[in-house]
Amino acid sequence: MGQASVTLDLQNAIATQHLGEKLGRCLPAGTVLLLEGTLGSGKTTLVQGLGAGLGIPNSIDSPTFTLINEYLEGRVPLYHVDLYRLSPEEADTLYLETYWQGEEVEPGILAIEWAERLRYLPENPIRVALTYDEKGGRQAKLAGLNEKIAEKVVGSG
Repeated sequence: MGQASVTLDLQNAIATQHLGEKLGRCLPAGTVLLLEGTLGSGKTTLVQGLGAGLGIPNSIDSPTFTLINEYLEGRVPLYHVDLYRLSPEEADTLYLETYWQGEEVEPGILAIEWAERLRYLPENPIRVALTYDEKGGRQAKLAGLNEKIAEKVVGSG
């Protein structure tokens, strides 16, 4: 099965959250999402939807100061990382590979905001590039999806 890339026009933050919910319902444990985009482009909003799709009852907030939030109550665990305040060298010291290798923590979905600060990447991540325009619309470019998940993300529901 090959890998697919999709580009979605998202009308607003609610549509961004809905995309996250779709991903949360279908992504398997062991998935790494590399989230890229400027401030306000919807990275945290997407992760909030991801948490809802996973059935996580807690509110999802950006871990800008705590760096990593772990949510273990959903279908699979969600590990939410925010590298905004870190240099690439500082990001290395978090040893995020322990999350994507699944040896020291339960395999789950690892969502990394400001992933462009990573120097070491997992194999086969899903890259999510979020952009927005001055009218409030957004666009999400997802690369590295398997074809079955791409169909679920692009489809309605």
